[in-house]
Amino acid sequence: MATRDDTAAPSPKEGGAAPGRSPAAPTEAEQRRRTRLSRRWQRDMRWSPYAFVSPFFLLFLAFGLFPLLYTAWASLHTVELTAPTDMHWAGLRNYTRILDDDFFWNAAKNTLIIGIISTVPQLLMAMGLAHILNYKLRASTFYRVVMLAPYATSIAAASLVFVLLFGRDYGVINWVLHFAGIDAVDWQNSKWPSQTAVSSIIIWRWTGYNALIYLAAMQAIPQDLYESASLDGAGRWQQFFHVTLPSLRPTILFTGVVSTIGASQVFGEPLLFDANKGASGGAEHQFQTLGLYLYEQGWVNQHLGRASAIAWTMFLILVVIGIVNYAISRRLRASSEENRS
Repeated sequence: MATRDDTAAPSPKEGGAAPGRSPAAPTEAEQRRRTRLSRRWQRDMRWSPYAFVSPFFLLFLAFGLFPLLYTAWASLHTVELTAPTDMHWAGLRNYTRILDDDFFWNAAKNTLIIGIISTVPQLLMAMGLAHILNYKLRASTFYRVVMLAPYATSIAAASLVFVLLFGRDYGVINWVLHFAGIDAVDWQNSKWPSQTAVSSIIIWRWTGYNALIYLAAMQAIPQDLYESASLDGAGRWQQFFHVTLPSLRPTILFTGVVSTIGASQVFGEPLLFDANKGASGGAEHQFQTLGLYLYEQGWVNQHLGRASAIAWTMFLILVVIGIVNYAISRRLRASSEENRS
């Protein structure tokens, strides 16, 4: 009778592991396929982001960069709207001509005045509204939507409503002034009243928008600062001036620059405020802005070369505003770092 060998390797049935098979080496065709897939994956990872953002750059080239370069080229030529391809070299004549034009300086002065009397009250009111909305109020979401409603309103609709409000004979504003013992004001044909009326349209449209920006910045301020100020005996006004305003310096600078840029490009409000006068900005150009002056030269007088020069002059003004903004923000950043240290 045969005896069992205890040293023999156990069979699979006895619980031992079956000997494993070494994987078969990939064939040459399989290796080439894997190489192609690897290269395709690498190209996809490298170029897909550019493909995703390419529509923006294509649209920018077509509707942004090309018009910018074309207006720069047209500003150096004498070209009319009736024959936009018929250009005659003029050099810097269009620039020197508009700088010697009294109507250009009148439009620049009106733009500056309207910008000041619309931007300053607008930002002050926006700050106050944001400070009120920053506290816990009932239906706070409703109030925030109401703040944004004027911004979403069409410029044409808002301007037509304000034209009715500032009407000379049947306007609501003059009706209220009549009860106060003040004579009726000719809002459209007087210089300061017309500029004030145009500025009121801008204030109404943009105050709520800036208020929400300030509100978002206020909500990002740490509550620890307010608690520390409260423990030191600071009231709400002291907290506002010593905690809120210093924390909002970058936001205030941002809104100030954006509002200044927007004020330099005001067009729809003065154009629709007196539709009978069109781009002239009143009977005596009393509220004609740079945007209206550009439109008058290019599409009313049909001088595309001169209008292009005006556009580039406005662009250079905005560049100067951007440089001033950068210098101020850099100085504020340096001063804040010194205070921290």
